[in-house]
Amino acid sequence: MLVLNRNFMALRVVSAKRAITLLYRKLAEVLHIEQGQYLSYDFESWRNISEFKKQFEPDGFDWLRTVRFEIAVPRIIRLLFYEKLPRNEVKFNRRNIFARDGNRCQYCGQKFPSNELSIDHVLPRSQHGKSTWENVVCACIECNIHKGGRTPEQAHVKLISVPKKPRRSPIIALKLIDTRYASWRQFLDFAYWDVELKQ
Repeated sequence: MLVLNRNFMALRVVSAKRAITLLYRKLAEVLHIEQGQYLSYDFESWRNISEFKKQFEPDGFDWLRTVRFEIAVPRIIRLLFYEKLPRNEVKFNRRNIFARDGNRCQYCGQKFPSNELSIDHVLPRSQHGKSTWENVVCACIECNIHKGGRTPEQAHVKLISVPKKPRRSPIIALKLIDTRYASWRQFLDFAYWDVELKQ
């Protein structure tokens, strides 16, 4: 779920469990678009709305089941007491590298499940290559073994795209492709254009 600060600026993406916990503890509210209008709901009112949605729009939401009820997983929540500006730094980790490359081997171009991919250093570590956004790509096991400790030129393979550091979280970029998360776009565009640049 997309988390906004009190001033409606995008902060991060959290799990459904975390979002519901924040709602239940009265630290956040649901921000939901209904017929072009933004409506806000606390935990109890969102739970009541969820019962209605379950009857008439069950496929329009992901659902979280508890012992006593089911609740629609909100797409956007807004923190009620947090005003700090969002961080612009994208974490350099395996999940974000896979998301940036779309789970596609950057040598053969095929898409794979995450557990069938590895991280490859374009300039191998044995040749003083660093672990940076600009030097690592997704590679299937077969292509990674074929390339080994060589550069793409030495292994006679070609990179599909030049690796670079993403401007925002690749996970968010993947979610924006899904029409269910279209409501995120306005807040992410605002965050991109309105955040003060560091000098």
